[in-house]
Amino acid sequence: MRTLLVQLLGIALVWLAMLPAAHALPREAVVPGGLALVRLGEATQAPAAWFQGKRVAVLRDGQGWIALVGLPLRLEPGTHELRVIAHGEETAKPFRVAAKRYALQRFTVPDQRKVEPLPEDELRIAREQTRIDAIKAAFRDEPSPDLAFRLPASGRLSGNFGLRRIINGLERNPHAGIDVAVPVGTPVHAAGAGVVVDTGDFFFNGNSVYLDHGQGVVTLYCHLDRVDVNPGERVAAGQRIGLSGNTGRTSGPHLHWTVLANGTAVDPRLFLTKAAK
Repeated sequence: MRTLLVQLLGIALVWLAMLPAAHALPREAVVPGGLALVRLGEATQAPAAWFQGKRVAVLRDGQGWIALVGLPLRLEPGTHELRVIAHGEETAKPFRVAAKRYALQRFTVPDQRKVEPLPEDELRIAREQTRIDAIKAAFRDEPSPDLAFRLPASGRLSGNFGLRRIINGLERNPHAGIDVAVPVGTPVHAAGAGVVVDTGDFFFNGNSVYLDHGQGVVTLYCHLDRVDVNPGERVAAGQRIGLSGNTGRTSGPHLHWTVLANGTAVDPRLFLTKAAK
């Protein structure tokens, strides 16, 4: 009997060792622009899950597998479903999204062309959007991404996520990230370990870096003065990736930081560790 118990314990330890390590999870906020953490139970292999046709991250904590569902800012409140495949079977996991109304922000940018683009600008914006859409659609398998992010630059938060924006008197898309007020030339660091998937000078975002952290979680760093990394490069958490600037559509020098989950922008503050807030 003792020998059998030892053998069973050994099998259990081997099984646990094969599972991805558990990491701290982002905080939940089941509202438009937030995250739903949907429990999927225990399994030897990670389940796969999709929301609105897009695959979502599935991580493990001490109680089993959890889907991290990014909720679009324009998502209607109410009951929604997550499609899950586990043990070879497909099920639907319902969850309820509460309403949230974001504050209104009015500001002015000096370049009216960044608010009302010319026809040639629209062609450039369309080309850039194709690149951005490809980044949002990608899903890189990473068994155990560490999503305990740090703020990419030290400074005052000058613009919150989700703000409904009036720019130069015209209604524009809601704010899809947070802004950190820093002077030009401030070091900008990777919020977490990842792979550089794109860099470049974008019409609205200026000099930008996209970092893929795995499982559909991507961070974006905008309005940089200088980019210090290249596509395909692996970077460590906290590694400098560039210097802050005032490029693209801005009202002054700052860093804009976006977090994408399953292709949708969500509140980056949900991913920040307590020490980084």
